Formats: sequence, structure tokens, C-alpha cells
Amino acid sequence: MAKISYFYTSHVGKCRKANQDNFYCNGEFMPSTNRGTDGVISGRIKSEKMPVFAIFDGMGGEECGEMAAFLASKEMSEFSFGEDMGADLQTFCKQANQSICQYTKENMVTSMGTTAAILRFTDTQAGMCNVGDSKIYLFSDGNLVQLSYDHVGISVGGRKPPLTQNLGIPETDMIIEPYVALGNYAPGNLFLLCSDGLTDMVTTERIAEVLKNKPKKAAKILLQEALDNGGRDNVSFILIQVNKNSIFKR
Repeated sequence: MAKISYFYTSHVGKCRKANQDNFYCNGEFMPSTNRGTDGVISGRIKSEKMPVFAIFDGMGGEECGEMAAFLASKEMSEFSFGEDMGADLQTFCKQANQSICQYTKENMVTSMGTTAAILRFTDTQAGMCNVGDSKIYLFSDGNLVQLSYDHVGISVGGRKPPLTQNLGIPETDMIIEPYVALGNYAPGNLFLLCSDGLTDMVTTERIAEVLKNKPKKAAKILLQEALDNGGRDNVSFILIQVNKNSIFKR
């Protein structure tokens, strides 16, 4: 297992009263009601642990978005991965979806859900999975490539395109179809998982330029620029560095 360094943050932004984002970062996640992290937090994995990282961007009023993101993070903390990583990622999304739907039913909530962007490492592979528009990127050899697939509809009137899938949709209404890809990783690879609070405020071209810095410095710059550019949404992301090119099977 390669050594992995990670840097993560979650900020309420400049316009929102609540933080509806959450994350799962090598065992850490936030309570349902939170004001984000205290700046950028870093950590390192040196052992044979096979870590998993995730970003969840909740949606729904009256604290429902933050609860959906929290339930997904909590589900991740209790989930046991087996040998088939692709199948496990699909199973996790199904279980998290059921957990959120059960909460909405028991609490008579009309609308609540969350996106999901997940990256897991084994000793030989990385597996990624996403539902919604939270993104996963690979930065390698100076190039930034989006690995995730955006589940979005058609933009109308220049507005942001609506989600076509998210966790929190009853199976009677729609069967969730997570996007899953498996591939190798190599020393030097840098992965970015983020909510749209980052990508709506900072262009992919600028993100690629910032990622040429050391990861901790890059994380601080990305957060500050998202806020300086308006901070209209919660900003959450995880940078994960493996210490040259991963090829993901699609």
C-alpha cells in the first residue's frame, strides 16, 4: 500500500446560513449540524489500511440537506468493504439511499437528498463512484481530468442544470444508477473530490494551475479563491496525494 497524504476542508461559504455539505475522510466526518472545519486539515496514511474518502453535498430546506449528507457519511462509517470494490460501491449507494429515504418517511419530510463522490484505495487499485454533480478529478503530469460523471439535465435560461440523480430518491420513483470506475494509481497522482461550492466559484483551468503547488498550499488557495469569488455555496473538498498516470476503466 502506497503512502497517502490528504488535505480536507468544509466551509459554510459567504451566503448560506447552514453547512449542508459533509465528508468522510479516513474515518472522520461531521455531525448533522455543523459550521464546517477549522481551516484545512491534513493527515497521512502509512499502514496497510485501505482508506475511503467521500464528499456529500446535501439538498433540502429546514436542515434536511445537512441531515441527508450526515446520514450518508454515517452510513460510510459503518459500511464494510469486501473483495469486489465495484459492487461494494454500488451497494453502499443503495444502502445510503435507503437510509435517507427511511428518514424522510419517519420524519414526514417531503424533499431531501445528497450527492456523493467517493474514492477508495486498495493495495493495487483505486475505485471511484459518484451520484449527482459532486466531482472527482485526477491531476497528473500537469493535467486535470474529471473522472466522475455529472448526473445533470439540460440547462434552461442559462441556469445551472438540475440533477437527474441523487441519494434520497425512493426506489418506487427511480432506481439510482451510480457511476463507478476502477483503475490503477501511481506515485505522484493527486485526486480532488469536491462539492460544487468549489467548482461553481473556481474554473477548472484555475484549479489545474493551483494544483501545481504543494497540496497543502493548493488546498488553502482553492478555499480562499472560492470565498473571494463569491462563496455562494458551501465549499467542501478533499485533496489526496499518492507518495504518473492512473488509467480508469470506463
